[in-house]
Amino acid sequence: MIKSIPYKAAKIHYRVLGAGSPVLLLHGFGEDSRIWEGTIADLSKQFLLIVPDLPGSGRSELMQGEITMESMAEAILEILKNEIPDLSTAPVNRKPVLIGHSMGGYITLAFAEKHPRLLKAFGLFHSTAFADSEEKKQARQKSIAFIRQHGAAKFIEQSTPNLFSQQFSKKYPEIVRQQVDLYTNFSPSALVSYYEAMMKRPDRSQVLINFEGPILFIIGKHDNAIPLKDSLQQCHMPKTSYVRILENSGHMGMLEEADKSVSFLKMFLTEIEMDQG
Repeated sequence: MIKSIPYKAAKIHYRVLGAGSPVLLLHGFGEDSRIWEGTIADLSKQFLLIVPDLPGSGRSELMQGEITMESMAEAILEILKNEIPDLSTAPVNRKPVLIGHSMGGYITLAFAEKHPRLLKAFGLFHSTAFADSEEKKQARQKSIAFIRQHGAAKFIEQSTPNLFSQQFSKKYPEIVRQQVDLYTNFSPSALVSYYEAMMKRPDRSQVLINFEGPILFIIGKHDNAIPLKDSLQQCHMPKTSYVRILENSGHMGMLEEADKSVSFLKMFLTEIEMDQG
């Protein structure tokens, strides 16, 4: 079912599928909810999935005001309140789990920082609690300049192949091409706003340390965007960590190792449901 809510003079669209404990899947930068298609088919058999297009992505309009990880987290809160009316008082077994891919993980961390008691658990899928390094910020500035000069379509065409491992790109060029074709109509202003928001986000390592529930880390061994070494540095911080490494993936594990990704998510969600149910 496709639904929408008004938020900051924009319509935010999301899908609701399946039944059971609520799980919200947040896509990353330069994507929309379609990135989860393979994941949805399996997980919706066991869980209630809430799958939004982030503000400015897919069917969702870019909301008014400054785009930040925090403002997008508040948009997610509005979706959850719409789907779980007793969200603030719900028992732990009815509280949602947030799973965020890349930028979706940054939004998940912003949400967990402000509303930790509303979550049962959360997961970082190719994402990190660390702030951008100066080198990373400079790279993002170059990308912003490229988008402004050449447009979103050219940027997506050049940047998307780098998100996959070299092995996958060579073996499945049609899948890489499909991802390029899906997102070439992205709004340049949305991409620029996301980059600016990512550069401004703070280090949220303390969120990992303070959060009371379990945290899942899904890591791509060949991820150039969130390197393996950096990912492993944060895994010891939470009280309870689940660490899963996709040996043949870059930054797009839900496509590169789809079956393993679904298996990791299902094992995590099932286990914490048993522990906290």
